[in-house]
Amino acid sequence: MDEGLIAGDDGRMRCFWHGNLPDYLRYHDEEWGRPVTSDFRLFEKLCLEGFQSGLSWLTILRKRENFRAAFDGFDYHKVATYTGADVERLLGNAGIIRHRGKIEASINNAGRAIEMEREFGSLAAYFWGHEPRPDERPSVLTLEALRTNTTTPVSVRISKDLKKRGWKFVGPTTVYAFMQAMGLVNDHIEGCCCRDEVERLRAELVRPVAKA
Repeated sequence: MDEGLIAGDDGRMRCFWHGNLPDYLRYHDEEWGRPVTSDFRLFEKLCLEGFQSGLSWLTILRKRENFRAAFDGFDYHKVATYTGADVERLLGNAGIIRHRGKIEASINNAGRAIEMEREFGSLAAYFWGHEPRPDERPSVLTLEALRTNTTTPVSVRISKDLKKRGWKFVGPTTVYAFMQAMGLVNDHIEGCCCRDEVERLRAELVRPVAKA
């Protein structure tokens, strides 16, 4: 490993954190950092980041399909209608993380997502409206920068605003991990084979805009 990079079996250099585990490497190459504008995927990621608290993302990733099946594909219009019976159903589902507080937070957040959709037109318009400016980003993304910036002023601002709106399990670290994964920032380390591709996708992206 050199400056946070690790060579894969294909000889290409990548960010180190996937450890060349096949499913984790695929997530790194095909998903992490690629810009997302789907409201359901944005909501899913916020929920799963909440479930990750105290655990590893790999644990959640390997249960993700179970979560999707259990939470109606993270269609927050459906999740917002869940009742106490649904909470008990989810607590009995061994395929997900059975934590009452996190389950109830996801149901609560679904209601808040609907409110945000009504206000801004979409979740995507809200979150992409908070995309960091170039001067709010490090000029060169090194391993040291990645390790020290687990929160940023932008993630702190978003976290505060979400909490004011009634969202739960959305601390600044959780929000920044969400921003990294959903492509609001490109945190592939300099020299990673995915960095330029992600940068191209971000450059080509038509940003959603909040309704007037």
